[in-house]
Amino acid sequence: MASPALLMRVVAAAYSAAEKAATIVRNVMAAGDLGIVEKTGANDLQTKADRLAQMSICASLARKFPMVTIIGEEEVTADEVTEELIEDGHCEEILKKTCPSQYTGIKEEELVIWVDPLDGTKEYTEGLLDHVTVLIGIAYEGKAIAGVINQPYYNYEAGAGAVLGRTIWGVLGLGAFGFQLREVPGGKHIIITTRSHSSTLVNDCISALNPDSVIRVGGAGNKIIQLIEGKASAYVFASPGCKKWDTCAPEAILHAVGGKITDIHGNSLQYNKEVKHMNSAGVLATLRNYDYYASRIPNTVKQSLVP
Repeated sequence: MASPALLMRVVAAAYSAAEKAATIVRNVMAAGDLGIVEKTGANDLQTKADRLAQMSICASLARKFPMVTIIGEEEVTADEVTEELIEDGHCEEILKKTCPSQYTGIKEEELVIWVDPLDGTKEYTEGLLDHVTVLIGIAYEGKAIAGVINQPYYNYEAGAGAVLGRTIWGVLGLGAFGFQLREVPGGKHIIITTRSHSSTLVNDCISALNPDSVIRVGGAGNKIIQLIEGKASAYVFASPGCKKWDTCAPEAILHAVGGKITDIHGNSLQYNKEVKHMNSAGVLATLRNYDYYASRIPNTVKQSLVP
């Protein structure tokens, strides 16, 4: 049997790296000392879990795939990595899947991996644990083509003895796995948006869409999961706060099940290694009915957000 294509090996390794990171995230919380540092302000935090999880993911993947470009959210140096942070396993189930033919010839140096070791840090520090995700997105030719989202605290409200955490993954052309795809009941317009980065612009944009209800939660990974599980119909964020490592993995999974994510102007997001990290023209994502929402974004909002 031919050995699995590079892309499938990278996704399989990312799956295991995300699970290891989730364990780190839970262990730091359980130990009680979060080691919180403010980066740019009270809404932009970093914890010991962010730092250790990123070191673990990046070092583990770099060791297996030395030519791949890996871009992580946190500024941490590789020389702090200890052996116990390295994950050398991979998910066998992923290796058994057939790589989509358009990706079989990819070389290591053509891939860019975008890592958010702990998406929803503010919520993590406040105990809103179901908002937290570990995100590993894989891009090729500037496009998000595969992604892994781990929810370290999935099921945490089920009580003592419940198995915590789950990992969702997807590859364009293959599909997405680890969850049950659902759509919002027909005719319902449920908008999901930011919890901690609200602004007049964000709220004006949502009002213009005339939603039946608005859900405010943390974490881009979490918001995309709400879309694919039928809890929300559109993720709308008319603000420049979101970064490439927030959207790469969720985008690949959303696109793998036929959804769509763009900036507020309708431009696709770019993930090549030279791209600026900020999604400065905001985010609009849906599982279905993208055009309905896109056509209702006010021009005043578009003019305020420059790509």
